Amino acid sequence: MTQEAAAEAHVPTQRARSDLVGTTFLATIGIVMLAWIAGLVWAAIAFFNWLV
Repeated sequence: MTQEAAAEAHVPTQRARSDLVGTTFLATIGIVMLAWIAGLVWAAIAFFNWLV
């Protein structure tokens, strides 16, 4: 077996799973940030509604 033939051998990696975990993590962060901002907006509306 030559060096070229050995270099052409492709070893499957776990890249797809890593990308899926990263995407899930970013989606979770996005959902938590959206809920946090929605809570702040709701609190501000409730506060100004109480104030006026």
